[in-house]
Amino acid sequence: MTDASNTPEPEGQVSDAVRGNWVDHIAPEWTRPYLRLSRADRPIGTWLLLLPCWWGLFLSALSENRFGWDGVWIFVGCAGGSWLMRGAGCTWNDITDRKFDAQVERTRSRPIPSGQVSTKQAAAWMVLQALLALMFLLTLNVNAILLGFLSLIPVAIYPFAKRFTHWPQAFLGIAFNWGALLAWTAHSGSLGWPAVLLYLSGLAWTLFYDTIYAHQDKEDDVMIGVKSTALLFGAETPKWMKRFLVFSLLLMLAAILLAATDRNLLSVVVAVGGPWAFGWHMVWQLRKLDIDNPDGLLALFRANRDAGLIPVLFFLVALFI
Repeated sequence: MTDASNTPEPEGQVSDAVRGNWVDHIAPEWTRPYLRLSRADRPIGTWLLLLPCWWGLFLSALSENRFGWDGVWIFVGCAGGSWLMRGAGCTWNDITDRKFDAQVERTRSRPIPSGQVSTKQAAAWMVLQALLALMFLLTLNVNAILLGFLSLIPVAIYPFAKRFTHWPQAFLGIAFNWGALLAWTAHSGSLGWPAVLLYLSGLAWTLFYDTIYAHQDKEDDVMIGVKSTALLFGAETPKWMKRFLVFSLLLMLAAILLAATDRNLLSVVVAVGGPWAFGWHMVWQLRKLDIDNPDGLLALFRANRDAGLIPVLFFLVALFI
């Protein structure tokens, strides 16, 4: 029997990639550096970008008491658009951070610092992904299209945030939860206050999970002179994360109550169960948190895919009650 622990890692594999991922084992070899730039070997980021889109879509459907073929297309388009825009955003991040990444243990194996692709090749790949995502965006209504273009501003700024603020996680939240606004608007035709509250709930959630993520790199961050909430909070991290948890739940609850004013009581109760169960998942993460255990931190960060799916499922059930 072969010992899996002694099996050599595929050439070029990024250090924090999911082991056994399809990029390193199935994708054609010439595509692998580009797919690694897109983090296709680390799908958690796509989920974290996609889930607020689905929150916004299903909350809009709850508010309007309808979910037709346009909703199905938005559901699918959000998935495709999130995969592509997450890939484009990560490529942009790797281009801007290439010198920093070369100095950090966890990131020096990424395609640009490890020499798998050039900066020009990465830039061309970024543009291609953005153009493909634009094809999805242009199928939506005008207000949603405008919001889509507006989202490029926080996406462009985010990689530079850690150079001038201890709150780059907030800039990530501004960018990563934009889909809650866009999907609501794509379905309803215009932006509404429930979508804004849901967006702010997602921003607090991002501060929660990305602070977990940032603790992996805190020693390297100090050495190279970049900032994060992990460095700002230090040993006070659990206290701050409890605050983010409470803010996220209360804002999501307010969004639901504002959106579901015309729903029957059972539907509202089920929808409200979403933030309740979502909150318990974050409580579980807090109980497991050890800010000095990199492997545990990565596992908790990845667990937020399941946390974010919880409101989606509750909203979906509530929609059909």
